[in-house]
This record gives sequence, structure tokens and C-alpha cells, in this order.
Amino acid sequence: MFNIKKTGLYKKTKKKFRKVLSRGYKFYTLRLLYPTLYRVYAMKPVKKNKVVFIEVRMPKISDSFKLLYDRIKADTKYKVSTHFLRMSFVPRKEYRKLCKNMVKDIATAKYVFLNESSNITSCLPLRKETVLTQLWHACGAFKKFGMSTADLKFGDNRETLNKYPYHRNYTHVTVSSPEVVWAYEEAMSLEDKKGVVKPVGTSRTDVFFDKAFIEKAKQRVYKAFPAARDRKVILYAPTFRGRVAKAKTPDVLDVGKFYKEFGDEYVMIFKHHPFVKNRPIIAEKYKDFAMDLTDDVAIEDLLCTSDICISDYSSLVFEYSLFVKPMIFLAHDLDDYFDWRGFYYDYKDFVPGPIFKTSDEVMNYIKNIDKEFDKQKVIDFRDKFMSSCDGHATDRIMKLVFGER
Repeated sequence: MFNIKKTGLYKKTKKKFRKVLSRGYKFYTLRLLYPTLYRVYAMKPVKKNKVVFIEVRMPKISDSFKLLYDRIKADTKYKVSTHFLRMSFVPRKEYRKLCKNMVKDIATAKYVFLNESSNITSCLPLRKETVLTQLWHACGAFKKFGMSTADLKFGDNRETLNKYPYHRNYTHVTVSSPEVVWAYEEAMSLEDKKGVVKPVGTSRTDVFFDKAFIEKAKQRVYKAFPAARDRKVILYAPTFRGRVAKAKTPDVLDVGKFYKEFGDEYVMIFKHHPFVKNRPIIAEKYKDFAMDLTDDVAIEDLLCTSDICISDYSSLVFEYSLFVKPMIFLAHDLDDYFDWRGFYYDYKDFVPGPIFKTSDEVMNYIKNIDKEFDKQKVIDFRDKFMSSCDGHATDRIMKLVFGER
């Protein structure tokens, strides 16, 4: 029996129709609804002690905000509110409701903080009294984002990014070193607004200079995975592939081989990107050697505890460089990822560790790590990309945003 819904023409037409609807929805919300709502609520005076934190995707205050959030929250002269928009994680109707509530709230706020791009805050006729600070959620400059991806598969086209921008209205953008200012200016279309991107450091990195935090972090990891207490830790922390709504993670490490080779000396901890819903399953027989702690332990705790970090294209390697420990880059799909997303620096010259494509290559390196590890390469990487991260970034951000107080 003929089914029109299974024909290529029907599917193609349906896809085009969805694109048209999406364009109309964007115009309605970003050009009409949110700006109008903001103007109405901005008729009220600014509340000089009002601070708003906006999490675009995460369901709770994330590590990018935590130190600053806790410090401001503890100061009784500030009134703090939070918004969790859950973009890509909730139905459109619910997302719109959450955005409307946020728009109403920031209309009278003196201080607003973001840690991710937002086309909602960027579409608003933000009043001059409001200080909008972008803390960003990552250090350094690794994968391209924003306007830097305009001509790549990952990003929107340049016309759409100009029409519905994600990085407008910023008063300050805080980054991890002077070296990466140019990359953020390019990504956020701030080349003509010199001085907005400020290399005062990344707040979240302050914990890595706190000995008490590091010790507590290790204890949290040991509690979640007791086998790690008496062995060295290999952390595997890849970034996601694809788009956020359908994020995938690589499944290329052979846990069985690692167990056979390193089971007496090491444990393996897996930390996948939080956007990934379906993760590789670790066989029960390896439970005393390998564990997925993605949902159980913060990445900061794992970086403090790990002796070796295996990653690919994740910016967490910038933070890990502060410990000057070995890093391995398992980049089995490097060519595809470059075509998809691209990098700000040449990957092969840029990363502070060896690049491999297979488990066997990684294992062989670990077996000879005492001879192979180039410590100076990590130090040079740290000094270049993390020079403003010294344990006092949050202090400088507080001074930058709130003044001498």
C-alpha cells in the first residue's frame, strides 16, 4: 500500500516547512516578544543591588558560576536571583515561559551574569545602567564557536548569526589569558569593541590553587570510587560530537585491554560531556577498575585527583595544565572534527601531549610515560593560555564588575 509519508518528496517538503516555521518563530520571539516584554518591564527603575545569574542549559548553578555566586550570595547587600532556561532540554513552550520570566527579571537588574552564549539576552534593548558580564564556561581557545563557525557545518550561516546574534550587549567578557583575547573577539564579533574582552582570569580555576579544596576533592572521588584510593587514576574525558540536542560521545577506549595491562597500578574514570544522554556501558566485570562518574562527581574533583588525563578536543585540558601532569589526546576522528567545528590553533602543534588514534597507542605511551612525558611542553602551554589564572581571578572579576567595594 502506498504511503506518502515514506516518500522522499514528503520528507523533503516536511523539512522545508519546519525551517520556515523555525524562522517565523525566531522572528516572533527574538524580534518582537522578548524585546517588547523587556521594554515594558524596563519602565521600572533599576535596582542597584539586584544580581541575576542565567544558566542557559544547566539545571543548577554550574562550576563556572559557583565561586562568584557563593561570594555575592553571602553578601547581604545584594539581592540574587537565578534562571535556568534549559535550552535544548525542555519543550519549546516551557522554554519560552522560562525565557519570559528571565527577561522580566533582568529588566530591572543592575548586574547580570552569563556563562554561555544567549540569543535571548542578545536580542534585548539592554538599558545602559545594566552591567552584563560573560564569564564563559571554558578556558583558553580550543574549538571554534560563535561567528568563528559561520562557514563551518557546526554553526549557523553568517546572515543568521548577524540577524539573531548570540553575543551582543556584553559589558565584560572574562578570559584566561591575554593570548586568547583575539579568539573571543572574533567569535563574539567584538573586534570593533576593544576592551570588552578582559584577560582577568577564569573564576572557576581558583579552586585549583586551594590545597584544602584539592584534598576534599580527592576524598569525594574516593568515596564515589573506593578503588581509586590506592591506585593512580587515568581520567578519560572526551567532548561531545554533533549538536547539543543529539550529542554523542566516542566509544573508542578498550577497557578490557587497559584492565589487563594496568589493572594493578591504575583505575580508569570516565567523565563524559553533560550534554550526552546515551553513554557507553562499562562491563560489570571491570567495576573495580573502571567507572563512569559523569553524573556523580564534578570535573574539578576529577582533575584534582587524576594522574593522567586522556581527552580529545575538550577545553578541560587548559585547567588540567595547571597541575603540570601528563595529557594524552585520543583524536581518532580529527579530520572529521576539524571539518565539523574547526580550531583556533593548529591542533597538531597546539596540544601539550601526544596525539593517538587507538587504545594500543595510548597504552604503549602510558607504559613508557616516565620517559615519554614532556613536562616543559605542558608548562609552556599553561603559561601561554592560563597566565591570568593564579587563584585570584574571582577577586579581579568582583573588582571589575562591582568596583572597589
